[in-house]
Amino acid sequence: MNEGKNAVLEVVNHNVWYGTAQVLHDNNLQIGHRRITALIGPSGCGKSTFIRCFNRMNDFIRDFRLSGKVLFEGQDLYQREVDPIEVRLRIGMVFQKPNPFPKSIYDNIAYGPRLQGGCSKQDLDKIVETSLQKAAIWNEVKDKLNHSALALSGGQQQRLCIARALAVEPEILLLDEPCSALDPAATSKIEELIVDLKNNYTVVIVTHNMQQAGRVSDDTVFFYNGVIVEAGKTKNIFTKPAKKQTEDYITGRFG
Repeated sequence: MNEGKNAVLEVVNHNVWYGTAQVLHDNNLQIGHRRITALIGPSGCGKSTFIRCFNRMNDFIRDFRLSGKVLFEGQDLYQREVDPIEVRLRIGMVFQKPNPFPKSIYDNIAYGPRLQGGCSKQDLDKIVETSLQKAAIWNEVKDKLNHSALALSGGQQQRLCIARALAVEPEILLLDEPCSALDPAATSKIEELIVDLKNNYTVVIVTHNMQQAGRVSDDTVFFYNGVIVEAGKTKNIFTKPAKKQTEDYITGRFG
């Protein structure tokens, strides 16, 4: 899938353990530049562990270890000289449950750029506005930037978290079940936003919702028990999967 120069992320002979428990088994995958890739599969099959390998979030988990390679634009992200903080700036992440900081809307978005330093107030104002526009929430919050982000609805909070991730100008956005805590109306807005973001970003989304995967993604990867069973264009995975196991999951026979 997405072989050659268009692959921006890649795993090669990739295995992951937590302590003695192996959770990902000898996977190989390439993820295309400025495409939306959906990771599907039953709960506990390794999707979230897999996506967190791309921005070193698993480093915070005790007894985590991996073998094989995790490549971003050809560079192994787990080489000793690679700075995990730099990785997380270039590969942003939004989590299952909205997690705005207990600060104002403005300060949530400005947090990352301030940490990077070198921004004037005028620069920050522009970054805040641009990021909120990219996340399709500017018109809803532009008159209350000094209000607490915690006062926003769940859907608005999730779009704010996406804006916060975009504020440091990442190249890739990882979304770990970003709609699972949201109602259908808020989910629809997030899905529209994800499709729009593809114009400027590579997006990888973990989802339990196969309809959602079908609606927003270009490519789909099916995981089962820590193994990539099948990967390919979403249309092919959903209409003519190559593996019976994929077909059984897509049609609801298990999972």
